[in-house]
Amino acid sequence: MPQLDTSTWFITILSMMISLFALIQLKLHKYTYPANPTPAGLKSTKQPTPWESKWTKIYSPLSLPPQ
Repeated sequence: MPQLDTSTWFITILSMMISLFALIQLKLHKYTYPANPTPAGLKSTKQPTPWESKWTKIYSPLSLPPQ
């Protein structure tokens, strides 16, 4: 049975990796990515809540005088 000649494997694998790298770079070069998007000036509109317009106080049961 003949011996397998592996002398050309290194250059074959190396050239394959270089060509794959070049193809991937060419594929990715076609895409344009937006440069650091900035917020579009979101205005926070504060909705009035009913409990903000009147004064409220929460009494703790422990702070009430004994009855």
